[in-house]
Amino acid sequence: MLRRSEGKWRAGMAEDRTSEMEAALRKQRAAHNQMRPEPMGLRKNRIERAIKLLKDHADDLCRAMSADFGNRSPQQSMMTDIVGTVNFGKYCLKHMDRWARADKRHVQFPLGLLGAKAEVRYEPKGVIGILSPWNFPVNLTFGPLMQVFAAGNRAMIKPSEFTEKTSILMERLIADNFTPDECVVFTGGPDVAAAFAELPFDHLVFTGSTGTGRKVMEAAAKNLVPVTLELGGKSPVFLGESADFAKAGERIAMGKMMNAGQICLAPDYLYVPESKADEAVHGVWQGTADMYPSLLENDDYASIVTDRHFDRLQSMVEDARDKGAEVIEVNPGNEDFSNTNARKMPLTILRNVTDDMQAMQEEIFGPVLPVKTYSHIDEAIDYVNERDRPLGLYYFGSDSNEEERVLRKTISGGVTVNDVIFHVSMDDLPFGGVGPSGMGSYHGVEGFREFSHARSIYSQPKIDLAKLAGFKPPYGGKTDKAIAGQMK
Repeated sequence: MLRRSEGKWRAGMAEDRTSEMEAALRKQRAAHNQMRPEPMGLRKNRIERAIKLLKDHADDLCRAMSADFGNRSPQQSMMTDIVGTVNFGKYCLKHMDRWARADKRHVQFPLGLLGAKAEVRYEPKGVIGILSPWNFPVNLTFGPLMQVFAAGNRAMIKPSEFTEKTSILMERLIADNFTPDECVVFTGGPDVAAAFAELPFDHLVFTGSTGTGRKVMEAAAKNLVPVTLELGGKSPVFLGESADFAKAGERIAMGKMMNAGQICLAPDYLYVPESKADEAVHGVWQGTADMYPSLLENDDYASIVTDRHFDRLQSMVEDARDKGAEVIEVNPGNEDFSNTNARKMPLTILRNVTDDMQAMQEEIFGPVLPVKTYSHIDEAIDYVNERDRPLGLYYFGSDSNEEERVLRKTISGGVTVNDVIFHVSMDDLPFGGVGPSGMGSYHGVEGFREFSHARSIYSQPKIDLAKLAGFKPPYGGKTDKAIAGQMK
């Protein structure tokens, strides 16, 4: 009886939350319609307020993120979630006037001589929904928001329940700095997220796993809402024969250990020459040891976000061990991880991996690094091409011909050469996936256009061109002559 009552109560709460979100959407859309076109000055003011919010409350947000993770370096959070996002906002302010200009387009001869004109205007879509994740909860909320505002839209945000303290703080800060018809945050669990994804937005942005992305796209399809999906996948690292394995190992270790590997673009597995496998593994081991001589009491090293995520990673390692992988723990301080509830996990390198292992079937999203070997670079290229398109792809080496072969023969969302992850930090490059790693992109002018409607406008001259060209009934010899002329 108690369970039935509790179920009814929860259903009622979810229904109330849905009604609240629907009302907010109606309010934002009405305000947007009344204000169209959103003045550039107002768009810039919203971005400036978002930047000021992040600057004024940077320490509070970093503390909240650390509390949500159990441990997360405030300096890392400042770099990845605050500074990077503030600078992206400044980038948008610098370029948005140019982005918003109409594009003059060509009209067929001789229409232009007779006064016809064509242009494309990039106009606001309206109300954009943002479903943001837990791994970089501030960056992946405010990053898209900057370009949503730049394009003249309003925003509704549903942040992750896994970083609850950060989400609640963002909800309060947004409410303090924006009116509800400009931007509003809704916190809550999966039921709220599911209802949010079904709202009839003018566009929906989701960052998260491929599996959840499919559900979000299915929900959005009920209202034919266009979506931007920033997903993930198994981003490979190609190490060529010509690579500097010590330098490459250090850079791979930095990308894999940042946020304890809980990054959609983290290097997921290495593909190395058979003759250089030991050297490649040692490079990563040494790079990790240099940056993290200890882990358990090291504030620079993040915890795994929840017990469920931690248990999944432990299970993944055991699955690989049971199926014959060599398991190498990078534990320079010889610390005992068995008697702690800190959810910290050393980098675990897996050698001799096979495709039936969980670590080679799922995106890892943690400090586990499988290593595969090839006798010729084409083996690695074929392996990647036979699988889902990854979000990122990385190549290390000084052989420009081999580098170009890898780039020409593979497909991925983006690429960093001789490092990992860095392409996402280039504000002027579009960030997005392809196929199961995502669709659409933001950053760069592409992000502005992602959140804009490209509206075609053709202006006809006063002269009756259809009649002049013989395209108006009744058809006759003049029409045949015009058709014949066009078919030449």
